[in-house]
Amino acid sequence: MRGRILVMAGSDSGGGAGIQADIKTVTMLGGFAMTAVTALTVQNTLGVHDVMPVPPAFVSAQMRCVIDDLGVDAFKSGMLDSPDVIEAIAGVLMTSADVPYVLDPVMVAKGGATLLKDSALSTLKARLLPLASILTPNLPEAETLLGREIGNRANMVAAAHDLLAMGPRAVLLKGGHMQGDELVDVLLERGGKAEEFVTRRIHTRHTHGTGCTLASAIATGLGQGMALRDAVVRARAYVRKAIASAPCYGAGAGPLDHAAGMAAWVN
Repeated sequence: MRGRILVMAGSDSGGGAGIQADIKTVTMLGGFAMTAVTALTVQNTLGVHDVMPVPPAFVSAQMRCVIDDLGVDAFKSGMLDSPDVIEAIAGVLMTSADVPYVLDPVMVAKGGATLLKDSALSTLKARLLPLASILTPNLPEAETLLGREIGNRANMVAAAHDLLAMGPRAVLLKGGHMQGDELVDVLLERGGKAEEFVTRRIHTRHTHGTGCTLASAIATGLGQGMALRDAVVRARAYVRKAIASAPCYGAGAGPLDHAAGMAAWVN
């Protein structure tokens, strides 16, 4: 199964994150990428310099147009900057409740720019979390969703349980913002036990788009019929390879090499 993946996210003019990273990832993993652009950004490795929102009705129109003709095997959302855009997307997702949906709660860009308005947070929690097959927050995003600090590895499992209680069917809590050489992610599914994935950190500034890439890789796996854990394992391996072979472009947080080990990722 190739997997038709519809991504709802913002465009990154620098090509490292957002829709551009999503398309590269889905394609490299053997899926077919389709998009509903939620915002345009003026962006490079040094940061986000401007944002132009896309009207919510136009976002949902993009989604419906794709669904009606091409069909969808999995959804993934990234940058959703306003309550109205979130409401528009939720309305469409509710008509495709049987299709896997990966929610990457993008809030802040690598350079520090805010990508989710404060007014949109409560809408995201109320409207999208209950629809998500899996939620993939990094630590700062998880802390914002929970309204408290997580602080250290020992608290990550409890945080994953509390995030799961907010509605998604699974949570992958990413620990990349923790200090130290070990990188720990926690996967928790409803009715299951938390599983920790531990790897050695790759020390590099070229990590722009890792969250977008990971979430799109998981969505691709789910759209191809993989079990959730298997999709997560493959996605993490793909992201690690892409970081390790980053092309070192730009003066700031550089992009990954989405084409690393090309043939190895295609089923």
